Parts: sequence; C-alpha cells; structure tokens
Amino acid sequence: MENTIFIYSDGACSGNPGPGGWAAVIVLPEGTVRELGGGERPTTNNRMEMLAAIAALTAVKDRPEPVKLYTDSGLLVNGIKGWIHGWKHNGWMTSGGQNVVNRDLWERLDKLAQARHGRLAWGHVKGHAGHEINERCDVIAVSYSKGTPVKLYEGPAVGCGYSLLEPGEEHMHKAAPSRGSTKYKPKPKAGTYYLSVVNGQIERHATWPQCQARVIGVAGARFKKVSSAEEEQTQLKAWGL
Repeated sequence: MENTIFIYSDGACSGNPGPGGWAAVIVLPEGTVRELGGGERPTTNNRMEMLAAIAALTAVKDRPEPVKLYTDSGLLVNGIKGWIHGWKHNGWMTSGGQNVVNRDLWERLDKLAQARHGRLAWGHVKGHAGHEINERCDVIAVSYSKGTPVKLYEGPAVGCGYSLLEPGEEHMHKAAPSRGSTKYKPKPKAGTYYLSVVNGQIERHATWPQCQARVIGVAGARFKKVSSAEEEQTQLKAWGL
C-alpha cells in the first residue's frame, strides 16, 4: 500500500516479571527505516509488547498517513481491537470484576489509536515464523532485555540489511472464526476455565472433564487452567502461539 507507514513491534522479558526490552521498526513511505528500542527492570512481557507499540505510534503521531502495525502479541491485538471497549464501559474492570492489568499503558495506547481517526490497522503475525522485520524486532528487544543493546538503524531502506516485504499468509495468525461459524466456541465470560492445544489448535473449556477428554492420551497436547484474558495471552505466548 503506497503512502502507508508500516510498523513492526515486539517485546521480550527474561522472566515474567524480570528484565525486559521492547523494539519497533518503522518503515516510512519515503523509503526510510527507523529502529527503536528500550527496556525496563523489572517488568513483564506484556508491558514490553505494549510499550513497543506506544513508542512507535508516538514517533509517527504527527504524520497524516495511515498506519499498519504488525505485532506477534495476541494480547495487544485482541485488547486494542476488542476487549478495551468492554473494559472502558465497565470502568476499567474485567468481566471477572478485576482491575485491568496495565491500565496505564492501555490508556496511552487507546489515546494514540483514537488520534489516528480510523487510520490505524493491526496485523497479528506469528512469532519466529521467519519474517525478517519481526525477527529483527526480536533481536533488538532481547538485546535490551539483556542490557547489551544492539546499534539501532535509521536511514535509507536499502541499507537496513533486511527485506521490507509485508508478512505473507505463512507469517500471519488466522482470524478467529466468526459467531456464525460452526467452528466458533465462545469463551467463558468469567471465572476460571481451561485452555487446550492439540496439533496447534486452541480450544477453551468451561470444565476440566471437557479439557481432559481432549488432551489425555494425545501426544504433544498442552493444557492449562487460567482465570483471565491477560493470563490466557501470557500462557499462549509462553507456548509460542
């Protein structure tokens, strides 16, 4: 897309909480690239993912072009595109009656998103799926988390050292099935529930027997009890999903 600003962002954390780093690569329409990075101690992976997006959107907040932001954080994509509307309606409380974690960053991110007046789109890429800019973001974020930051590049696109092609289908998470789809399974609204992953397919279960029936005896199956959207995304991230 011509005259579009492309942003790629990522976060990393050694332990959760622990020392963390964030990174963003901004590709501007005039053919230049700008890398950003930073870190905090202690912090969490989710805060680093959010700070990366906030820093990048802040860097281009005075530019009029539409923005496409790619991230491998499901929490970030689902939060800003969906959950945040319910949180604000409920006075920044989750459906389970808990205070929203990282409200300070969600409010900053929401303000930046609203300021673009519909000229901001989000893309959910897979982590470590071979997309060169996403991999570069990971290198930067990890380097800051370790306290040994790499040199950040700013200059012509031809000198950045990696391909600027947008993610292909092989790099992207598939969109969740719509409510009209036979594959759609609503998530429990409150309380604890169970996640299961079999052959890369995620399902949610209201009870342990339902989860158990899917995972017991299945090679490579994973399962975990969680109690919030934030906890779910942290676990999925830990599983590389």
